[in-house]
Amino acid sequence: MASKAVKPSPITADLFTLAGQTAVVTGGGSGIGKAIALGLAQRGANVGIVDFAAEGAAETAARVAEMGVGSLAIAADVTDEDGMTSAVEKTVHALGPLSLAVNAAGIAQATPALELSAEQFERLYRINVIGLFRSCQAEARAMMASGGGSILNLASISGIVSHREMLQAHYNSSKAAVAHLTRSLATEWAAHSIRVNALSPGFTLTPMNARAEVASMREEISEKIPTGRFAEPEEMVGPAVFLLSNAASYCTGVDLVVDGGYTLL
Repeated sequence: MASKAVKPSPITADLFTLAGQTAVVTGGGSGIGKAIALGLAQRGANVGIVDFAAEGAAETAARVAEMGVGSLAIAADVTDEDGMTSAVEKTVHALGPLSLAVNAAGIAQATPALELSAEQFERLYRINVIGLFRSCQAEARAMMASGGGSILNLASISGIVSHREMLQAHYNSSKAAVAHLTRSLATEWAAHSIRVNALSPGFTLTPMNARAEVASMREEISEKIPTGRFAEPEEMVGPAVFLLSNAASYCTGVDLVVDGGYTLL
């Protein structure tokens, strides 16, 4: 049975405006998630910040509120299905119908594959893949109830290249799973007017990349990046806004690589 055609989003004078829309951002208490949450607020969106760390969520929400839009801080674990459903419901109740979502919650770790315990592997996948999937489910249900929306998942160039310098098979494969999960959800949910895209950042100056195995090699890694440096978290905001906004109304299932040219080599 053929799926129904998806009605295009209304074209506005400013293709990149998010004014009046409501977004939820997981992992919004720090790093790229925080930068994107603030960027969405700058474009006029109301933003619900979901983070395992309550203090981080509260700090980001306070900065969002300073921009004159609605904000909400929610302490939640993305691996908790009921917790994520509740977080989305709270956002909708406080800020309005959900039309935007960013899933940036995740962890990273480097361990040689032969030394990886089942517990390490399963914990990382539980957060990076299952937690992201549970988040997408809760967000999509809310969007279906209000006519559709746009979901952005944070993948990584680590899902494309295996980083000979860093032994992190579990992290790399989890991000490859995120990219393909995004494509699969995009295929399923297009008929519900929900676009699902991914953003794959390169090396970025976040707390995650303050890990010893990355920080100790920062100069060496930077020499391999054509632009010669790590990205600032704020440099992921423009690509994220593009994929979420009407400027990308015909984009779904995209994995946009933003890496300063690292994967070109």
